[in-house]
Amino acid sequence: MNQEKFIQQQRLRRRRHVRKRVRGTSERPRLTVFRSNQHLYCQVIDDSIGKTLVSASTRDKELRDTIKTGGNCEAATVVGKAIAERATAAGLSKVCLDRGHLRYNGRVAALADAAREGGLLL
Repeated sequence: MNQEKFIQQQRLRRRRHVRKRVRGTSERPRLTVFRSNQHLYCQVIDDSIGKTLVSASTRDKELRDTIKTGGNCEAATVVGKAIAERATAAGLSKVCLDRGHLRYNGRVAALADAAREGGLLL
C-alpha cells in the first residue's frame, strides 16, 4: 500500500474515533481545530442545527497584524484568546474540544489553554 494513502487512512480512523465521542449540542457546542503547516483554524459548531456559531483563524484580518507567522504556538495562543472572546460575546461559556486526528500537544494544547484563560470551559 502507498505510504501516503496509509497515513491518510490512519488520520481518518483517528478522526472518527474522536468524533464518535464528541458531539456539539446547543448547550455545549463543539470547538473544532484544523492545523495546517502555515495556519491554524478553529470553529465553534452546534451539531444539532449544523451551524458554525463563531470562528477564528490566523488568517483573520484582525489577528493577522498581531502575529508574525501562523504556524507556531504564539499564533495558537492568539487564536485561542480570540475564539474565547467571540464565543463569550455570542453567549457561550462551555464547549467540548474536537481535536480531530491531532495530538493534544503543541499548537492544539496552546490554543486550548488560551481558550480556557479567555473564559471558556473545555
